[in-house]
Amino acid sequence: MAKVVLTADVKNGSKWEKAFRTHGDLLKSAGIGHVDYTVDDDHVVMCTDVADADAYLKFLKSDETQDAMKGDGVKRKSVKVYVLDRELAG
Repeated sequence: MAKVVLTADVKNGSKWEKAFRTHGDLLKSAGIGHVDYTVDDDHVVMCTDVADADAYLKFLKSDETQDAMKGDGVKRKSVKVYVLDRELAG
């Protein structure tokens, strides 16, 4: 299991969130069942546990995902993805 963090700038945070909440089937098709996120006026940060980080990265590049992001108002050039590969146990 890998943990992935994605950040992006969006045109309008509340419009993005309403649109994002309609993408349950798209997320499920990629094996994504749970997403933690926060959104403000123009920025989104999300954290997702994925079974396969490479498959998730391919999913992000798919035409369907790119179309959804565009429709949601995501500024594509601002998207950053981080696959977390270290842990600090307390």
